[in-house]
Amino acid sequence: MTREYRVVDAGRPDEVYVALRAALTDGGSAVVPRSTAERVSPQGVSAEGVSGERQAWPGHGDRAPQNVALVIETSGSTGVPKRVALSVDALLASAAASAGAMGGQGQWLLALPAHYVAGAQVLVRSLAAGTEPVYYGDGHFDPLRFAELTAELDDDQLYTSLVPVQLARVVEAAEAGARGAGTALRRFDGILVGGQSLDPRLRERAETLGARLLTTYGSSETAGGCVYDGVPIGTTVVRAVDGLLEISGPTLAEGYVGDDERTAASFHEDGGVRWYRTGDLGDVVDGRVMVRGRSDNVIISGGEKVLLDSVERIVRGVPALGEVVVVAADDDEWGQVPVVVATGSDSIADLRDLVVRELGRAAAPARIVTVADLPRLSNGKPDRVSAARLARVDGSASSET
Repeated sequence: MTREYRVVDAGRPDEVYVALRAALTDGGSAVVPRSTAERVSPQGVSAEGVSGERQAWPGHGDRAPQNVALVIETSGSTGVPKRVALSVDALLASAAASAGAMGGQGQWLLALPAHYVAGAQVLVRSLAAGTEPVYYGDGHFDPLRFAELTAELDDDQLYTSLVPVQLARVVEAAEAGARGAGTALRRFDGILVGGQSLDPRLRERAETLGARLLTTYGSSETAGGCVYDGVPIGTTVVRAVDGLLEISGPTLAEGYVGDDERTAASFHEDGGVRWYRTGDLGDVVDGRVMVRGRSDNVIISGGEKVLLDSVERIVRGVPALGEVVVVAADDDEWGQVPVVVATGSDSIADLRDLVVRELGRAAAPARIVTVADLPRLSNGKPDRVSAARLARVDGSASSET
Protein backbone atom coordinates (compact mmCIF):
# COMPACT_ATOMS: atom_id res chain seq x y z
CA MET A 1 0.00 0.00 0.00
CA THR A 2 1.05 3.56 -0.62
CA ARG A 3 -0.05 7.09 0.25
CA GLU A 4 0.14 10.41 -1.56
CA TYR A 5 2.73 13.10 -0.90
CA ARG A 6 1.51 16.48 0.30
CA VAL A 7 3.78 19.51 -0.02
CA VAL A 8 3.03 22.04 2.74
CA ASP A 9 4.45 25.55 3.02
CA ALA A 10 6.87 25.44 5.94
CA GLY A 11 6.21 29.14 6.42
CA ARG A 12 2.80 28.07 7.75
CA PRO A 13 3.81 25.75 10.59
CA ASP A 14 0.21 25.58 11.79
CA GLU A 15 -0.68 23.92 8.47
CA VAL A 16 2.29 21.57 8.79
CA TYR A 17 1.00 20.67 12.26
CA VAL A 18 -2.46 19.79 10.92
CA ALA A 19 -0.99 17.80 8.01
CA LEU A 20 1.30 15.87 10.35
CA ARG A 21 -1.60 15.04 12.64
CA ALA A 22 -3.41 13.48 9.70
CA ALA A 23 -0.30 11.61 8.58
CA LEU A 24 0.39 10.21 12.04
CA THR A 25 -3.11 9.32 13.12
CA ASP A 26 -5.45 9.02 10.14
CA GLY A 27 -3.25 7.60 7.38
CA GLY A 28 -3.14 10.98 5.67
CA SER A 29 -0.67 12.00 2.99
CA ALA A 30 3.07 11.91 3.66
CA VAL A 31 4.01 15.49 4.57
CA VAL A 32 6.75 17.33 2.69
CA PRO A 33 7.30 20.66 4.51
CA ARG A 34 9.00 22.98 2.08
CA SER A 35 10.31 26.51 2.07
CA THR A 36 8.29 27.77 -0.88
CA ALA A 37 9.59 31.33 -1.09
CA GLU A 38 12.68 33.34 -0.33
CA ARG A 39 12.18 34.81 3.12
CA VAL A 40 14.01 35.64 6.33
CA SER A 41 14.23 32.70 8.70
CA PRO A 42 13.82 32.96 12.50
CA GLN A 43 17.60 32.89 12.79
CA GLY A 44 17.87 36.17 10.90
CA VAL A 45 19.27 34.69 7.69
CA SER A 46 17.71 34.21 4.29
CA ALA A 47 16.08 30.85 3.82
CA GLU A 48 17.00 29.16 0.58
CA GLY A 49 14.58 29.25 -2.29
CA VAL A 50 13.25 26.08 -3.88
CA SER A 51 15.35 24.66 -6.69
CA GLY A 52 13.85 23.56 -9.95
CA GLU A 53 14.45 19.94 -9.03
CA ARG A 54 12.55 20.29 -5.79
CA GLN A 55 9.71 22.13 -7.48
CA ALA A 56 9.37 19.22 -9.89
CA TRP A 57 9.08 16.65 -7.09
CA PRO A 58 6.82 15.01 -6.19
CA GLY A 59 5.55 14.52 -9.70
CA HIS A 60 2.21 13.21 -10.86
CA GLY A 61 1.82 9.63 -9.73
CA ASP A 62 4.64 9.69 -7.18
CA ARG A 63 3.57 7.75 -4.09
CA ALA A 64 5.08 7.20 -0.66
CA PRO A 65 5.19 3.85 1.14
CA GLN A 66 2.24 3.54 3.52
CA ASN A 67 4.44 3.76 6.61
CA VAL A 68 6.14 7.05 5.59
CA ALA A 69 4.62 10.11 7.28
CA LEU A 70 7.24 12.81 6.74
CA VAL A 71 9.91 13.61 4.15
CA ILE A 72 12.63 16.09 5.10
CA GLU A 73 14.35 17.71 2.14
CA THR A 74 17.80 19.01 2.88
CA SER A 75 20.94 19.96 1.02
CA GLY A 76 23.01 20.08 4.22
CA SER A 77 26.24 22.04 4.19
CA THR A 78 27.59 20.24 1.13
CA GLY A 79 24.84 21.25 -1.29
CA VAL A 80 23.94 17.63 -2.19
CA PRO A 81 20.13 17.30 -1.92
CA LYS A 82 18.51 14.52 0.10
CA ARG A 83 14.93 13.48 0.77
CA VAL A 84 14.85 11.62 4.06
CA ALA A 85 11.77 9.41 4.52
CA LEU A 86 10.61 9.03 8.12
CA SER A 87 7.97 6.53 9.19
CA VAL A 88 5.13 7.00 11.67
CA ASP A 89 6.86 4.59 14.04
CA ALA A 90 10.21 6.40 13.84
CA LEU A 91 8.67 9.81 14.53
CA LEU A 92 6.59 8.61 17.48
CA ALA A 93 9.51 6.60 18.89
CA SER A 94 11.64 9.73 18.77
CA ALA A 95 8.93 11.79 20.50
CA ALA A 96 8.54 9.15 23.24
CA ALA A 97 12.29 8.89 23.80
CA SER A 98 12.60 12.66 24.01
CA ALA A 99 9.78 12.90 26.55
CA GLY A 100 11.44 10.19 28.64
CA ALA A 101 14.76 12.01 28.60
CA MET A 102 13.23 15.42 29.38
CA GLY A 103 10.99 14.28 32.22
CA GLY A 104 7.62 14.22 30.50
CA GLN A 105 5.49 15.63 27.72
CA GLY A 106 4.38 19.23 27.54
CA GLN A 107 3.80 22.32 25.43
CA TRP A 108 6.39 23.56 22.94
CA LEU A 109 7.42 26.89 21.49
CA LEU A 110 8.46 26.38 17.85
CA ALA A 111 11.31 28.76 17.03
CA LEU A 112 12.90 26.70 14.22
CA PRO A 113 11.93 26.29 10.54
CA ALA A 114 9.35 23.53 10.08
CA HIS A 115 11.11 22.15 7.00
CA TYR A 116 14.09 21.02 9.09
CA VAL A 117 13.84 17.94 11.24
CA ALA A 118 14.37 19.79 14.53
CA GLY A 119 11.43 22.06 13.76
CA ALA A 120 9.20 19.28 12.45
CA GLN A 121 9.92 17.23 15.56
CA VAL A 122 8.67 20.05 17.79
CA LEU A 123 5.35 19.59 16.00
CA VAL A 124 5.47 15.80 16.31
CA ARG A 125 6.22 16.03 20.05
CA SER A 126 3.33 18.45 20.44
CA LEU A 127 1.00 16.02 18.67
CA ALA A 128 2.21 13.14 20.83
CA ALA A 129 1.58 15.25 23.94
CA GLY A 130 -1.82 16.46 22.76
CA THR A 131 -0.75 20.10 23.13
CA GLU A 132 -0.95 23.09 20.79
CA PRO A 133 2.48 24.63 20.12
CA VAL A 134 3.12 28.35 20.06
CA TYR A 135 4.66 29.47 16.76
CA TYR A 136 7.40 32.07 16.46
CA GLY A 137 6.75 32.51 12.74
CA ASP A 138 8.95 34.19 10.16
CA GLY A 139 11.27 37.09 10.74
CA HIS A 140 14.57 37.90 12.34
CA PHE A 141 14.97 36.11 15.67
CA ASP A 142 14.25 38.68 18.37
CA PRO A 143 14.89 37.56 21.96
CA LEU A 144 12.21 39.97 23.22
CA ARG A 145 9.59 38.45 20.93
CA PHE A 146 10.78 35.03 22.06
CA ALA A 147 10.21 36.14 25.66
CA GLU A 148 6.74 37.47 24.85
CA LEU A 149 5.73 34.20 23.20
CA THR A 150 7.14 32.21 26.10
CA ALA A 151 4.76 34.09 28.39
CA GLU A 152 1.85 32.74 26.31
CA LEU A 153 2.68 29.11 27.13
CA ASP A 154 0.31 27.69 29.72
CA ASP A 155 1.05 23.99 30.20
CA ASP A 156 2.56 22.44 33.30
CA GLN A 157 5.65 21.36 31.34
CA LEU A 158 7.24 23.78 28.85
CA TYR A 159 9.87 23.10 26.21
CA THR A 160 11.61 24.63 23.21
CA SER A 161 14.36 23.76 20.75
CA LEU A 162 17.01 26.27 19.68
CA VAL A 163 20.25 26.48 17.77
CA PRO A 164 23.24 28.01 19.59
CA VAL A 165 22.98 31.39 17.83
CA GLN A 166 19.39 31.79 19.07
CA LEU A 167 20.33 30.78 22.60
CA ALA A 168 23.20 33.29 22.54
CA ARG A 169 20.84 36.13 21.62
CA VAL A 170 18.45 35.33 24.47
CA VAL A 171 21.36 35.02 26.92
CA GLU A 172 22.82 38.34 25.78
CA ALA A 173 19.45 40.03 26.18
CA ALA A 174 19.02 38.56 29.66
CA GLU A 175 22.50 39.64 30.71
CA ALA A 176 21.75 43.14 29.45
CA GLY A 177 18.64 43.25 31.62
CA ALA A 178 16.14 43.11 28.76
CA ARG A 179 12.64 42.70 30.11
CA GLY A 180 11.43 39.10 30.20
CA ALA A 181 14.50 37.45 28.63
CA GLY A 182 15.84 35.91 31.82
CA THR A 183 12.36 34.86 32.91
CA ALA A 184 11.84 33.18 29.53
CA LEU A 185 14.98 31.09 29.93
CA ARG A 186 13.90 29.98 33.40
CA ARG A 187 10.32 29.12 32.42
CA PHE A 188 11.30 26.15 30.29
CA ASP A 189 11.57 22.73 31.89
CA GLY A 190 13.98 21.87 29.09
CA ILE A 191 15.67 23.66 26.20
CA LEU A 192 17.09 21.42 23.50
CA VAL A 193 20.13 22.92 21.80
CA GLY A 194 21.41 21.34 18.59
CA GLY A 195 22.43 21.92 15.01
CA GLN A 196 26.07 22.41 15.95
CA SER A 197 28.25 22.06 19.03
CA LEU A 198 27.43 24.33 21.97
CA ASP A 199 30.26 26.52 23.26
CA PRO A 200 30.81 25.51 26.92
CA ARG A 201 31.10 29.19 27.86
CA LEU A 202 27.67 29.92 26.41
CA ARG A 203 26.21 26.95 28.23
CA GLU A 204 27.66 28.15 31.52
CA ARG A 205 26.25 31.65 30.99
CA ALA A 206 22.79 30.25 30.17
CA GLU A 207 22.75 27.91 33.14
CA THR A 208 23.90 30.70 35.44
CA LEU A 209 20.72 32.50 34.36
CA GLY A 210 18.68 29.44 35.32
CA ALA A 211 18.26 27.76 31.91
CA ARG A 212 17.93 23.97 31.83
CA LEU A 213 19.75 22.87 28.68
CA LEU A 214 20.14 19.56 26.89
CA THR A 215 22.53 19.40 23.94
CA THR A 216 21.37 17.12 21.17
CA TYR A 217 23.11 15.01 18.55
CA GLY A 218 21.32 13.45 15.63
CA SER A 219 20.18 14.13 12.08
CA SER A 220 17.22 13.82 9.76
CA GLU A 221 18.22 10.17 9.31
CA THR A 222 17.63 9.55 13.03
CA ALA A 223 14.38 11.58 13.21
CA GLY A 224 16.29 14.36 14.93
CA GLY A 225 18.24 14.31 18.16
CA CYS A 226 18.75 10.82 19.54
CA VAL A 227 21.62 11.58 21.93
CA TYR A 228 21.11 14.11 24.74
CA ASP A 229 24.13 15.44 26.60
CA GLY A 230 26.19 12.56 25.23
CA VAL A 231 23.74 9.82 26.30
CA PRO A 232 21.59 7.89 23.77
CA ILE A 233 17.88 8.30 24.54
CA GLY A 234 15.18 5.64 24.46
CA THR A 235 16.50 2.41 22.96
CA THR A 236 18.99 4.15 20.65
CA VAL A 237 22.39 2.47 20.45
CA VAL A 238 25.52 4.24 19.24
CA ARG A 239 28.81 2.51 18.42
CA ALA A 240 32.13 3.47 16.85
CA VAL A 241 33.36 1.39 13.91
CA ASP A 242 36.87 2.22 12.75
CA GLY A 243 36.50 5.62 14.38
CA LEU A 244 33.15 6.40 12.72
CA LEU A 245 29.87 6.60 14.63
CA GLU A 246 26.97 4.33 13.72
CA ILE A 247 23.44 4.47 15.19
CA SER A 248 20.70 1.87 15.54
CA GLY A 249 17.24 2.01 17.04
CA PRO A 250 13.58 2.60 16.22
CA THR A 251 14.04 6.23 15.09
CA LEU A 252 16.04 5.45 11.93
CA ALA A 253 14.71 6.73 8.62
CA GLU A 254 13.50 4.37 5.93
CA GLY A 255 16.12 5.79 3.60
CA TYR A 256 16.31 8.40 0.85
CA VAL A 257 13.41 8.80 -1.55
CA GLY A 258 14.42 7.86 -5.09
CA ASP A 259 18.06 7.20 -4.17
CA ASP A 260 18.65 3.50 -3.54
CA GLU A 261 22.41 3.88 -3.96
CA ARG A 262 22.71 6.50 -1.22
CA THR A 263 20.34 4.53 1.02
CA ALA A 264 22.50 1.41 0.67
CA ALA A 265 25.63 3.41 1.43
CA SER A 266 24.19 4.98 4.59
CA PHE A 267 22.10 2.15 6.06
CA HIS A 268 23.19 -1.45 6.53
CA GLU A 269 22.41 -4.54 8.60
CA ASP A 270 24.79 -6.26 10.96
CA GLY A 271 23.67 -9.36 12.85
CA GLY A 272 20.04 -8.62 12.10
CA VAL A 273 20.33 -5.04 13.40
CA ARG A 274 19.90 -2.05 11.08
CA TRP A 275 22.53 0.68 11.46
CA TYR A 276 22.96 4.19 10.10
CA ARG A 277 26.47 5.32 9.16
CA THR A 278 26.60 8.90 10.38
CA GLY A 279 29.81 9.99 8.68
CA ASP A 280 30.91 11.50 11.99
CA LEU A 281 34.20 10.75 13.71
CA GLY A 282 33.83 9.86 17.36
CA ASP A 283 34.03 7.41 20.23
CA VAL A 284 31.69 5.81 22.76
CA VAL A 285 33.28 5.56 26.20
CA ASP A 286 31.36 4.15 29.17
CA GLY A 287 28.11 4.71 27.31
CA ARG A 288 28.81 8.34 26.47
CA VAL A 289 29.05 9.50 22.88
CA MET A 290 31.88 11.87 21.98
CA VAL A 291 31.67 13.45 18.53
CA ARG A 292 34.94 14.76 17.11
CA GLY A 293 33.62 16.06 13.80
CA ARG A 294 32.67 15.13 10.26
CA SER A 295 34.84 12.61 8.50
CA ASP A 296 34.42 14.69 5.33
CA ASN A 297 35.73 17.78 7.14
CA VAL A 298 39.32 16.55 7.06
CA ILE A 299 42.09 18.07 4.95
CA ILE A 300 45.63 17.00 4.10
CA SER A 301 48.00 19.82 4.98
CA GLY A 302 51.69 19.26 4.37
CA GLY A 303 51.05 15.53 4.13
CA GLU A 304 49.26 15.35 7.50
CA LYS A 305 45.57 14.85 8.20
CA VAL A 306 43.91 17.80 9.94
CA LEU A 307 40.40 17.62 11.36
CA LEU A 308 38.94 21.09 10.86
CA ASP A 309 36.36 20.52 13.59
CA SER A 310 39.19 20.10 16.09
CA VAL A 311 40.76 23.37 14.97
CA GLU A 312 37.37 25.05 15.25
CA ARG A 313 36.83 23.85 18.81
CA ILE A 314 40.13 25.42 19.85
CA VAL A 315 39.71 28.78 18.12
CA ARG A 316 36.13 29.12 19.37
CA GLY A 317 37.69 29.44 22.81
CA VAL A 318 39.23 32.79 21.85
CA PRO A 319 36.65 35.43 22.87
CA ALA A 320 38.01 38.15 20.57
CA LEU A 321 37.11 36.08 17.51
CA GLY A 322 33.38 36.14 18.21
CA GLU A 323 31.45 33.62 16.11
CA VAL A 324 33.78 31.29 14.25
CA VAL A 325 33.87 28.65 11.55
CA VAL A 326 37.03 26.97 10.22
CA VAL A 327 37.15 25.98 6.55
CA ALA A 328 39.71 24.72 4.07
CA ALA A 329 41.53 26.77 1.45
CA ASP A 330 43.98 25.68 -1.23
CA ASP A 331 47.62 26.54 -0.66
CA ASP A 332 50.53 26.24 -3.12
CA GLU A 333 52.97 25.04 -0.44
CA TRP A 334 50.81 22.96 1.93
CA GLY A 335 48.11 21.70 -0.42
CA GLN A 336 45.31 22.81 1.86
CA VAL A 337 45.28 24.92 5.02
CA PRO A 338 42.72 25.82 7.70
CA VAL A 339 41.29 29.33 7.46
CA VAL A 340 39.34 30.99 10.28
CA VAL A 341 36.22 32.90 9.24
CA ALA A 342 35.07 34.97 12.22
CA THR A 343 33.01 37.97 13.25
CA GLY A 344 35.95 39.28 15.29
CA SER A 345 39.72 39.35 14.98
CA ASP A 346 42.85 38.51 16.93
CA SER A 347 46.57 38.08 16.46
CA ILE A 348 47.08 35.39 13.84
CA ALA A 349 50.50 34.61 15.36
CA ASP A 350 48.99 34.00 18.80
CA LEU A 351 46.18 31.95 17.31
CA ARG A 352 48.61 29.78 15.36
CA ASP A 353 50.69 29.19 18.50
CA LEU A 354 47.56 28.14 20.40
CA VAL A 355 46.55 25.61 17.75
CA VAL A 356 50.09 24.27 17.26
CA ARG A 357 50.38 23.51 20.97
CA GLU A 358 47.22 21.42 20.83
CA LEU A 359 47.21 19.87 17.37
CA GLY A 360 50.60 20.37 15.72
CA ARG A 361 52.05 22.54 12.98
CA ALA A 362 49.90 21.25 10.13
CA ALA A 363 46.72 22.41 11.90
CA ALA A 364 47.83 26.03 12.29
CA PRO A 365 45.37 28.44 10.61
CA ALA A 366 46.79 30.30 7.64
CA ARG A 367 44.76 33.47 8.18
CA ILE A 368 41.69 35.05 9.71
CA VAL A 369 38.92 36.38 7.47
CA THR A 370 36.75 38.85 9.36
CA VAL A 371 33.08 39.16 8.34
CA ALA A 372 30.17 41.16 9.71
CA ASP A 373 28.05 38.01 10.13
CA LEU A 374 28.74 34.34 9.61
CA PRO A 375 26.87 32.92 6.62
CA ARG A 376 24.24 30.49 7.87
CA LEU A 377 21.79 27.99 6.49
CA SER A 378 18.14 28.59 7.32
CA ASN A 379 18.32 26.09 10.20
CA GLY A 380 20.97 28.25 11.89
CA LYS A 381 23.94 26.04 11.08
CA PRO A 382 27.02 27.72 9.60
CA ASP A 383 26.98 27.65 5.80
CA ARG A 384 30.42 26.14 5.31
CA VAL A 385 30.23 26.27 1.52
CA SER A 386 29.69 30.05 1.60
CA ALA A 387 32.30 30.47 4.35
CA ALA A 388 34.86 28.59 2.25
CA ARG A 389 34.06 30.87 -0.67
CA LEU A 390 34.74 33.90 1.54
CA ALA A 391 38.02 32.35 2.65
CA ARG A 392 39.09 32.01 -0.98
CA VAL A 393 38.14 35.44 -2.27
CA ASP A 394 38.34 37.85 0.66
CA GLY A 395 42.07 38.16 1.07
CA SER A 396 41.72 41.88 1.71
CA ALA A 397 39.93 41.18 5.01
CA SER A 398 42.34 38.56 6.25
CA SER A 399 45.47 38.51 8.35
CA GLU A 400 48.07 36.57 6.42
CA THR A 401 50.66 34.25 7.96
